Amino acid sequence: MRKRRCHGGDGRVRTLIIGAGHAGRTLARALLESGGGLTPVGFLDDGPDDPMDLPVLGGTGDVAGAAWPVRAKVAVVAIPSLPPVRVARLIEQVSRAGLDVRYLPPGARAGTEPLRLLGRDELMVASLRARRFVAGRRVLVTGAGGAVGAQLCRRLRTLRPAALIQLDNDSGALARLTAESDEGRPAAVDIRDGPRVDALFDDVRPELVLHTAGFNHDPRPLERRPSAAVRTNVLGTGNLVRAAVRYDVERLVLVSTDQAAEPVSVLGATRRLAELVLQAEAGGPTCFAAVRAGSVLGSGASPLRAVAGQLAAGQPVTVAHPDAARHLMSAREAAELVLEATAMAEDAETFALDTGPPSPVLEVVGALVDGLRVPDVTIRFTGLGPGERLRARSFAASEERLRTAHPLIFATRATVPAHGRNEPLTALLDAAARGADDEVRALMRRILPEYRPREEDP
Repeated sequence: MRKRRCHGGDGRVRTLIIGAGHAGRTLARALLESGGGLTPVGFLDDGPDDPMDLPVLGGTGDVAGAAWPVRAKVAVVAIPSLPPVRVARLIEQVSRAGLDVRYLPPGARAGTEPLRLLGRDELMVASLRARRFVAGRRVLVTGAGGAVGAQLCRRLRTLRPAALIQLDNDSGALARLTAESDEGRPAAVDIRDGPRVDALFDDVRPELVLHTAGFNHDPRPLERRPSAAVRTNVLGTGNLVRAAVRYDVERLVLVSTDQAAEPVSVLGATRRLAELVLQAEAGGPTCFAAVRAGSVLGSGASPLRAVAGQLAAGQPVTVAHPDAARHLMSAREAAELVLEATAMAEDAETFALDTGPPSPVLEVVGALVDGLRVPDVTIRFTGLGPGERLRARSFAASEERLRTAHPLIFATRATVPAHGRNEPLTALLDAAARGADDEVRALMRRILPEYRPREEDP
């Protein structure tokens, strides 16, 4: 196949168009001629044609594999005649691949702006200093097969690290990620296995560790499994922290969640405890930091993916509460935040991206349903369940919100010495190892006075 030129060198957003039919080709032509914010770099289509001056980069199911080589940030579903159920499945695939999703609804003119399901423009926050910080260093990414971890690995490949080690305990996800590129070494390791973690660090000697592994999104299942959450989020993080100190890692950044701010869930509490594990080691040669991500589009618990899956299955759309609101962000935004935090970190800060007020979940659902023009959609309010919060927040009321060198990133620093919680933390890990869930719950309340579990409404 002859080489094709890829557009997008002028800073416009590189875009995949799903569908190379009349609507897709017309949209591509309009975008190329308009000089607007999107520039198409190729089609995804299940047919054999190679229309216009843009290549067909794969089939409609090849989003993840096609996006990285052409550095696409957006995918537009441009098959207006496709049944809504199939469009919903495509949107779910695009979201899972970490791209911003847009849709050209039936009857829309090809040159018009497609639906933005994020509700705003993506925020590209990693500075040139942050990107240069990675170059020439050995970087280890945990949870590399997840939505944020995979996007982070794709971004890191472009920044010329001396080595990229991609760690995950899901061999299937790891195989899909490594199939995208020869750059990056896979490491099938479970972070709960301390000796395996130590052996890996001894072997690869990472200088930067970007820790995205663990439970980070859907709080509901963990309410019944607090021991499992502690073993992964707290013990696993502790294993990495100890290895980082032992093997002279320069910096370790934990991807936490905004649910750690005044936690009401097991998930939030265990992520808050993971932040404290980092803070307990502050002041030594290894620099630690955490970032609190919001609800990541493309993750298993994002409103977009959940609704797309329900629409694809022809089911009623479920929303917890009419006033529920979440901080929504793309996997790309989360990856950029991690890179910037890596460069800015000084002394165990916790960073968060300012994406504006939390987005009403009902509005996100409505935008997707309206864009797909699905008739007779039933929306059911299920009520807030155990561990679910009505409105997201990035920082607790007791945490001082500090400005940073980046106008879109805020931080907070620890105000309570973390070392004072070490003894009950050891007891917590012991209880979790025994699967003593009731004891785990009691110990988490003891260690974290700010943890106020939200029990299910009667």
